[in-house]
Amino acid sequence: MALAPRLDLRQKQSLVMTPQMQQAVKLLTLSNLEMQEYLREEIEKNPLLEQESEAASASTETDAITPVETPDGDALDGGSDFGDDNIATADMLIAQGAGQSDQPLDSSAEDVFHHDCVNDSVFEAIGEIGGPATGSAAGDGSLPDIEARHAETPSLADHLRQQAGAMLADADMFIAEMLISNIDENGYLQSSLHDIADQLGIGVSNVEAVLGVIHTMDPSGVGARDLAECLTIQAKEANRYDPAMERMLKNLDLVARRDIPRLKRICRLDEDDIIDMINELRAYQPRPGSIFANDMAAPVVPDVIISETHNGWKVQLNPANLPRILINRSYHSELIDGVQDKNSQTWLNECLADAQWLVRTLDQRQRTITKVATELVRRQEDFFKHGVAHLKPLTLREIAEKVEMHESTISRVTSNKYLTCDRGVFELKYFFSSGISSSDGGDAVSSEAVKNALKTLIDNEDPKKILSDDKLVKMLGEQGYDLARRTVAKYREAMNLGSSVQRRRLKSGRV
Repeated sequence: MALAPRLDLRQKQSLVMTPQMQQAVKLLTLSNLEMQEYLREEIEKNPLLEQESEAASASTETDAITPVETPDGDALDGGSDFGDDNIATADMLIAQGAGQSDQPLDSSAEDVFHHDCVNDSVFEAIGEIGGPATGSAAGDGSLPDIEARHAETPSLADHLRQQAGAMLADADMFIAEMLISNIDENGYLQSSLHDIADQLGIGVSNVEAVLGVIHTMDPSGVGARDLAECLTIQAKEANRYDPAMERMLKNLDLVARRDIPRLKRICRLDEDDIIDMINELRAYQPRPGSIFANDMAAPVVPDVIISETHNGWKVQLNPANLPRILINRSYHSELIDGVQDKNSQTWLNECLADAQWLVRTLDQRQRTITKVATELVRRQEDFFKHGVAHLKPLTLREIAEKVEMHESTISRVTSNKYLTCDRGVFELKYFFSSGISSSDGGDAVSSEAVKNALKTLIDNEDPKKILSDDKLVKMLGEQGYDLARRTVAKYREAMNLGSSVQRRRLKSGRV
């Protein structure tokens, strides 16, 4: 077959998301803080957008869904779509398959909200050793308010640089600056000495020598490359680094498992001495830099408020979080009348169109969140009435079919969104969990309900009669939960609850 150039006509269909559609999808996933930052950037870019003043906000009664009004008085009341017949909603595009690749579906059966287990079991085993930063109080016993103490706390890097300036000079000070810049907020060195030496073009021995000086700085243990080295530095400073302590610090995994018999053999000490050494470790600080941390944990601000009334459940958006953006149409009219340049007129009209789209998108976002939250409350009403033991298994697909949206939309709506009720604050994803079959043939129960029942049994067990996994399976079966032993073990480990042997040692007070 001869090769020759030719022209072909091919017809194909493709769905391309416009920037406006991408914006609508993006806004669904944003948290409260991210939304505030996003709106701030949009206001800076668009001269026709304004943030509603606090005075205006205080004088306006806020409902679950608040129409966004322009200075001219025309309200954008939103609705099931964005208001224009020729504008497709994000849900319409997503239903056709658009936007599914930009974010994976969070539809894992185990993808529920819970407190994260401690990543390093050693930290848990030695009781998160160390305490808060020490300091002297005023003579009358009073302490400055938390904002003042937060503002006065120096950073770890500044504290180390101040000490390095008094201990080092010239080239060594330059090396120390590089090392300090690679120490994280917990006080650990994150880069290898070889990498730092290569960056500076010097020998590793020079970097090691300066690191040794940093190891003598306050706080004790700073600059360590791992937990064992951090505790070793503190043990040496306390003059407690003997051969037995050295062997224990090389076997911190056994400390985490509370394996006293093996520690006795390795350290060549009796049980009382081993327990005394572990108690010494509890006096050390595994995260020496944490006392200089200036990052204050931001409180979770719920997006949805759930309250019970005599007529049922009331679902409303948190008025404090509702974005209030105004379109200054009078300013647009003044500018458009005074501008003769066609390019400038086009730009102003684009700004107005973008502002209108943003307002409609925000209104649609509020309605979507309310719609999904309302359906969640309807499905999980027993939870709000009676607690986690009555939490039902639920999937994204079930909610999506009920509210006539795509699963990916439900995933985005429930990401980084929280609701508050009489039982506390919960992430919306908390209410999605897998189902466990009931042993009595009844309805399936949520895995979260099973975990709660398992934790209750372990918390209430007799220290002299620790429950084995087999015994837990039997007792859960009596409560109507049909579980295999490996499932009980998996749930127990996920909640960071030790085995029967570990719990026996812990509750007996041995370690």
